[in-house]
Amino acid sequence: MPDYDVLCIGNAIVDIIAQCEEEFLETNGIIKGAMNLIDTHRAELLYSRMGPAIEASGGSAGNTAAGVASFGGRAAFFGKVSNDGLGEIYTHDIRAQGVAFDTTPLQGEPPTARSMIFVTPDGERSMNTYLGACVELGPEDVEADKASGAKVTYFEGYLWDPPRAKEAIRQTARLAHAAGREVSMTLSDSFCVDRYRDEFLDLMRSGTVDIVFANSHEIKSLYQTSSFDEALANIRKDCRIAAVTRSEKGSVIVRGDETVVIQATAIRELVDTTGAGDLYAAGFLHGYTQGRDLKTCGDLGSLAAGLVIQQIGPRPRQNLRREAEQAGLL
Repeated sequence: MPDYDVLCIGNAIVDIIAQCEEEFLETNGIIKGAMNLIDTHRAELLYSRMGPAIEASGGSAGNTAAGVASFGGRAAFFGKVSNDGLGEIYTHDIRAQGVAFDTTPLQGEPPTARSMIFVTPDGERSMNTYLGACVELGPEDVEADKASGAKVTYFEGYLWDPPRAKEAIRQTARLAHAAGREVSMTLSDSFCVDRYRDEFLDLMRSGTVDIVFANSHEIKSLYQTSSFDEALANIRKDCRIAAVTRSEKGSVIVRGDETVVIQATAIRELVDTTGAGDLYAAGFLHGYTQGRDLKTCGDLGSLAAGLVIQQIGPRPRQNLRREAEQAGLL
């Protein structure tokens, strides 16, 4: 039996979340709805201009790991924090969610990563991320037993920014495939896709990645087309399974000639879209690693995403297993 259902690899980031008006983004040169990489000086400047904020452990793949654990799945995480206050917060939070997290913290500089997230009245989040210790994640942080012992390894496209993380992911993928496991990734962000389009396509076409998660903007960016249908036809050929989210339109899952359309979960109020895609992946992968059909996998993803966007912060406050059982999905 595998030791874990899902191993997630990602940037270990503490989110600092504040609400703001549209004008704040314009005044401070923040690209709305994107993840903007920033340096130390910019991080300090934006932090000084933030209103009242909530600190919460985040990072895309870390959120997915927390979601899998909330569903009752066995989740593990590779990610680098520093031996500092934010690093202690991050480590405590992800372990408290039930995720196995044993990556050795960095001693000294740079500090633990943080992301200043500004949420506008429409619920859209604009992220300004200082990667800090994340850039130090490398092959030495790959735990072979977890890499070969998880049913699915999942990593975030954002990890293609720090160069040594690429080596860690490729090494993990080799160990996973050698053990007969599967590897998945999220495209993360359309700007991230613009930076690494050829590499992401190669990961899929070479078979390094079996399952791809994306939203409609990212998949169109990947294939440089304005047509969603054209992009979907292309990704169908390039990877074994693709799950593409479309906000209020739900999601579409393709596998070979098979197409499964998933409805979005009805919500009372859109509060904060931070973590929506991460939690969709968590629900999907939980269902997938339990042997569920693609429709149920998508419904679980839709449920988790629908719940997280009705709160501030990217990690589920409800017990997702209980919510799924009440919805008749588990």
